Amino acid sequence: MATPRNLSLPLDREELKTLRAGDACLLSGEMFMLRDAGHIRLVAELEEQGSLPYGLDGATIFYAGPSPAAAGRPFGAVGPTTASRMDFAAPRLHRAGVVATIGKGVRSAEVARACQETGSVYFVATGGAAALLAQCVIAGHVVAYDDLGTEALRRIEVCDLPVFVGIDIQGDCIYDC
Repeated sequence: MATPRNLSLPLDREELKTLRAGDACLLSGEMFMLRDAGHIRLVAELEEQGSLPYGLDGATIFYAGPSPAAAGRPFGAVGPTTASRMDFAAPRLHRAGVVATIGKGVRSAEVARACQETGSVYFVATGGAAALLAQCVIAGHVVAYDDLGTEALRRIEVCDLPVFVGIDIQGDCIYDC
């Protein structure tokens, strides 16, 4: 097994050109966390304003919903959400400037095309490892949509979050996209 690539967030699009579907990576730095209901609001704000709010241009979005703080960490568990649930929003967000998304499972052909068109990637995090992934989260706070609870938009800082490249900038996919 190849040694995972260490990547610093925010991601550099030039560095993304060197990644291939299936590559193991460790992500460190700041990213955002957002799920279904938050995506509906974010897309509405994007349409209204014409640009990404909250510093999301050039950012990575982790599709996850955290559990309350535990064991001295910001969250007790941080499990990846089934990414296809955000397929309605991902192409639009990539075209607006989101560099990467993280979730679990297969994406649509439209998401793969958007990754190819924009030079963006989709990372896969391991489902069922939420307590382990929470150990990679150093800090987190709500940025918007606090009323959505676990689906609020959060800015988080991670260290060595383990992921695999699910879709690379060529649109190549580890699944049948």
